[in-house]
Amino acid sequence: MQNVKQPTRRRLLQLMGTIPMVPMIGTGSAALFTSLQAQAGLSGSARAMPFVSASFIPMAAPDLAHAADMATTAVNSKLELLTHSGEKQTHQLAYHPFFTTGDMLPDGQGGQLLAGGYYDIHNRPIIDTSVPGKERHFYSDSPDGSSLLTLPNAQVAGVKGNTVFAVVQFEYATRDQNGNDVYKHLPAPIAVLTLDQNPDSGELTLVKYSHVDTSAVHGLWTPCGASLSPWNTHLSSEEYEPDAANIANDKAFQSFGQNLYGNAAQANPYHYGHIPEVIVNPDGSGTVIKHYNMGRISHELIQVMPDERTALMGDDATNGGLFMFVADRPRDLSSGTLYVAKWHQTSGVGPGAADLSWVNLGHASSQEIEALADKLTIADIMEVRTVDPQDSSFTKIPFDGKFNWIRINPGMEKAAAFLETHRYAAYKGGSMGFTKMEGTTVNARDKIAYSAMAYIQSSMLNGSGDIQVQGPKSGAVYALPMEGGQKDTSGQAIRSDWVPVAMSAPAALIGEDLDTPDALGNLANPDKVANPDNIKFSEEYRTLFIGEDSAMHVNNFLWAYNVDTGRLSRILSTPAGAESTGLQAVDNINGWAYIMSNLQHPGDWDEKLHAKVMDTLDPLIRANYKDRFGASVGYIAAVSTSSAA
Repeated sequence: MQNVKQPTRRRLLQLMGTIPMVPMIGTGSAALFTSLQAQAGLSGSARAMPFVSASFIPMAAPDLAHAADMATTAVNSKLELLTHSGEKQTHQLAYHPFFTTGDMLPDGQGGQLLAGGYYDIHNRPIIDTSVPGKERHFYSDSPDGSSLLTLPNAQVAGVKGNTVFAVVQFEYATRDQNGNDVYKHLPAPIAVLTLDQNPDSGELTLVKYSHVDTSAVHGLWTPCGASLSPWNTHLSSEEYEPDAANIANDKAFQSFGQNLYGNAAQANPYHYGHIPEVIVNPDGSGTVIKHYNMGRISHELIQVMPDERTALMGDDATNGGLFMFVADRPRDLSSGTLYVAKWHQTSGVGPGAADLSWVNLGHASSQEIEALADKLTIADIMEVRTVDPQDSSFTKIPFDGKFNWIRINPGMEKAAAFLETHRYAAYKGGSMGFTKMEGTTVNARDKIAYSAMAYIQSSMLNGSGDIQVQGPKSGAVYALPMEGGQKDTSGQAIRSDWVPVAMSAPAALIGEDLDTPDALGNLANPDKVANPDNIKFSEEYRTLFIGEDSAMHVNNFLWAYNVDTGRLSRILSTPAGAESTGLQAVDNINGWAYIMSNLQHPGDWDEKLHAKVMDTLDPLIRANYKDRFGASVGYIAAVSTSSAA
């Protein structure tokens, strides 16, 4: 691991939630602990390490005897450090909220902006008019991907300590005031936060909330997971790309176009399903671009490898694929080659295991694919049938849990590869059988990537494709060892040393379905990960953090998995019905470590899963989260310390 020069002081582990902004509860009494690198990482120095290992002591899952904990973000976990002298330090962790979406926050110019507020293509507020006389600015209940970062030349008025920025995106709003479903109906907002970092305590205080203008990229479509690039930008995602073959019947997309442009027909499906990249400016504003050449898929959390060229991408779809992009140049995603994995199964037991090879789907620049997106319709690219045309010139492919029959028009292979990526990847022989492949991350020291499969079901189980495994429905996190010197299926060299070559799930990261619900209503073992979604790895703490998006756990959890000991620890519980999102493990911001973790849609009830708790918890969650329209954000901090020899 590369040495990082940083101060030799003690520092606070802060697990920040949904990023954001009401004044933080003071951290003056919070216990501090020393970074693994803080003293050992100075110019390769061999000075004694402050601690040699770190582990999390888990909390119990809350139950109805502790109903208040089930209705909020609960943290009753601890951090244990083993020092170089053999001393054990135990740090109690606690959760401190920053803000709840719907709060009014300072814009840095004497005014205020609505946290998670929605805007149209002209940056005008989008108004919820569903209840006459109660019109209000729409705001999100679903904050997701976030990135904490610094800039060397930052200058923002009001910062007294160190200037730190956070980018946060808001995936969607669940409902309007009248209870109507508005999922995917609104162009998604994204914001840059300016935070004042106390250099003595690491405390972060909001100074400025800045809405990012997305009009230059046609607005954003359901941005989900995100990551910080090696070159210090926020890599977003656009999930569930609109199906261009069925766009006339897609009511959500029509409503999206109406809300964004004031004209449903003006929204072009080929402008969505890409990788947006947000560049933070020194004044705390943000600029966004979109990369059209990384495959138009159901983008989840992207992970760029240490070579600063290779990117592994989640694909949250039924009949999804594992995609890899290798850029032509480091720190520049504007051109490169797109690949899809081929699964060569070595075991069908449980979540299965396989060797991987890679199918080359083509090379392109973002500029050329954007030009194609601007002018083409799906009819220009290919013919698509949903019923067998009984014509051998069509190819049968799996698509979105069904089958399509496609025929690519002459000369349209590149357009098909980058604008109809799901269909083209299946046509080229990629293994398009994965179900809800979510976050990706990397353990650089061991050269292992991780990929979360939220649900193992349908196309992974039905035996009709390359992937034929057993489950569980509650999913698993797969480990993917990476190597260099690989060739694609056509025999061409892959110009990367970070190519996944196999895929299997560690036993501790496999969910366990229950034959019958437990006393609380859980459909999966609450002491194991269920339906993993956001994942991030901390090199310093040798820990994989896993946030759940589960319809099988009554409360979703945030887990810490130590890759050296194999210990899995529950460290946070979200409100019932909420999803754990927005993870980012930050090992060093001016000598302080942070891990960010958001939550979405508290109290989003499933009548079967939550039948035993709804009556008790619904009024509590409504009181805590703006009648279920808001989602709070914050951080976990150490609040006390004990030591033992």
